[in-house]
Amino acid sequence: MGEVAFDNREGFSRTGGFDAGGDCCSGALALAGSLSPEADLDRFVNADPSAFVERDQDGNAMLHMLVENMHCADCIRNIEGSLKSNPAVKEARVNFSTRRLFVRWEDAKADVRDLVQPVIALGYPLTPYNPALMKSARDEENAALLKALAVAGFAAANVMLLSVSVWAGIFSEDMGPATRDFLHWISAMIALPAVAYAGRPFFTSAAGALRAGRLNMDVPISLAVLLAAGMSLAETVQGGEYVYFDASVTLLFFLLIGRYLDKAARGKARSAAERLLLLKAVAATIIHPDGRREVVPMEAVTPGTRVQVAAGDRLPVDGVVAAGTSDLDVSLVTGESLPVVAKVGTEVFAGTLNLTAPFEMLATNTGDNTLLGDIVRLMEAAEQGRAKYVRLADRIARIYAPAVHLLAAATFIGWWIFGPDWQSALYQAVAVLIITCPCALGLAVPVVQVVASGRLLEKGILVKSADGLERLAEVDTIVFDKTGTLTEGRLDLVNRAEIDVAALNLAARLARTSRHPLALAVARAGTGVGATLDVEEVPGAGLRAMVNGVEVRLGRRDWCGVGQIDAAPLDGPELWLTVPGDAPVQFRFRDELRDDAIKVISTLKKRGFSVELLSGDREDVVRDIAAKTGIEAWRAEQRPEEKTARLKALAESDYRVAMVGDGLNDAPALAAAHVSISPSTAADISQTAADFVFQGRQLSAVTELLEVAEKSRRLIFQNFALAFLYNAIAIPLAVFGLVTPLLAAVAMSSSSLIVSGNSMRLRLMGRKRNA
Repeated sequence: MGEVAFDNREGFSRTGGFDAGGDCCSGALALAGSLSPEADLDRFVNADPSAFVERDQDGNAMLHMLVENMHCADCIRNIEGSLKSNPAVKEARVNFSTRRLFVRWEDAKADVRDLVQPVIALGYPLTPYNPALMKSARDEENAALLKALAVAGFAAANVMLLSVSVWAGIFSEDMGPATRDFLHWISAMIALPAVAYAGRPFFTSAAGALRAGRLNMDVPISLAVLLAAGMSLAETVQGGEYVYFDASVTLLFFLLIGRYLDKAARGKARSAAERLLLLKAVAATIIHPDGRREVVPMEAVTPGTRVQVAAGDRLPVDGVVAAGTSDLDVSLVTGESLPVVAKVGTEVFAGTLNLTAPFEMLATNTGDNTLLGDIVRLMEAAEQGRAKYVRLADRIARIYAPAVHLLAAATFIGWWIFGPDWQSALYQAVAVLIITCPCALGLAVPVVQVVASGRLLEKGILVKSADGLERLAEVDTIVFDKTGTLTEGRLDLVNRAEIDVAALNLAARLARTSRHPLALAVARAGTGVGATLDVEEVPGAGLRAMVNGVEVRLGRRDWCGVGQIDAAPLDGPELWLTVPGDAPVQFRFRDELRDDAIKVISTLKKRGFSVELLSGDREDVVRDIAAKTGIEAWRAEQRPEEKTARLKALAESDYRVAMVGDGLNDAPALAAAHVSISPSTAADISQTAADFVFQGRQLSAVTELLEVAEKSRRLIFQNFALAFLYNAIAIPLAVFGLVTPLLAAVAMSSSSLIVSGNSMRLRLMGRKRNA
């Protein structure tokens, strides 16, 4: 693939979009929009999109793009359906949270331009996929929404004050026409610029939908705002008695609140696969046949290349150790905290961390064919399934827009035929459009999410997925990982009371020089007081140093020369300290259960949840943990793909599974589960993959989450019911002329406040329980 620089030079917009003229366009494309589908297509074609096409191992063409103007599940269906209608396309999927579009097709049967044209024609601008630039555009979009909200709020407050003055003067008959017209013009000067600026998110979306020959929820909103503002301006010019600038700006203000809250909730979701790619090394040190070493980009490493890995570096590729011995931190792959010894012939994987000594390896799999690449693909596939989750509000939206337009049109025609004049008919049609605005419906979900997120945050629980609480309320099965989830996730010294203080401190003096988890546990347990020792770390064996003229060792039993002696039964890893002339000292370690793990599992079972345990650890260890916690269904030595397969099997059996896990090997399972939870000690990528992250050492966060999720779902359904009740009462009043546009705006605002107030009950529920 050709080298491409995403910057501000000619040919690219600030967000990395294709721009034949080199002019910068807005970073918030969803707000700024594009001039036309034809202009978007011209930018894409003129920038030569073939430069961004890649090839898979079978010779198929692949293209990753960033899609703008996606707002709901219908958008995903439109884009994927358009692409899949081309017989050359073998795969097309859109990730809603990252807006990433992936297309795979038979290169000989279709040109890339033929693929992108239908998508752009639907009103979805395309740009090259670049995570860093995507984040920048997303931040700019959120900032633009917040600015629009501020402008609308300022205008609504001031215009409403002026409207109160006008109405008070009209009813008291103390205000003359000149004063009234003057206040109307002041209102116009405030409202019209505010409408033009704050209404851009809705106007742009509505224009894009209309250009593509379809309707969305923003079309009636835009019509109502523009008609109310336009009619008010006309009345102001003609010196009319009634204007409705307050209705247009108040409408925008409440709509923007709902839009911003929804963006804020969804913006917390990030692509786990994206963050996972950060674990990849960016360069590798290769060894040429003549012994010369050279640092090259990752793309230059091919199978069979000899690669040197320094201590402290992550492995760049999969391969086999060819020379040297070292300890590898494979916790991000296996989920276990104990390092493994890598020696000649050991199979090693990209993304794992070399802890102690340099070694050489022969590359077997490179690029996207590594284990890390496999996990990325697993996670992207799982995220794609999640992105298609259709919310109740989206399903309602499919019929909302055409129904509102038909109702407003019928109201206009009816009042035109039976009413006094066409102006009255248009007034009532505007009232219908405003009063049927989906403010309450739009706030029904995001306000509950924000209140629930705030309550959970007080408990040390972070909500990362916009619809995570919805899905958590549907769960009937909880699957736990062992290490770092049911257990503390770190090895601790368990026989400290049996060890002499002097021996413990001597061991700590040796251990404090090492990064090995067992050495770290010894260093935590002892004070390590004394002069710094000249310690040598022997990879895969242990530590040694000269103390008072004799060699002291801390490490493996056989390396320390300890034979078969009486010792406590070993249920975990061990180290031995040997000092010539003294009896060897055993240090035993274990990953302890969380304090409340047994209680939490018991509570979940009493509440009717099925509980399973999936772990990559040894069978005897997993069996012991399952017995202690009372979990009957457990599986040991599970690889990432096996965990994911088990979750898929449960899903195919109609179970709704919540996965509670830690570690990179859990990340695909976390993404594949119906909903996922990680402790704050989890690897960063797992926290990204998870819908919820809890802090602290208590597993009770899981039961707290389930309780909040159930109450949130109940409140969401109540909000929907309130919204429908409002429409059932308000719409007939508007149709029959009993509601003016101003009263319609007040009623619409009141419905939003009622829904928001009902949502706030979730916080009161939490306070009552804590009282």
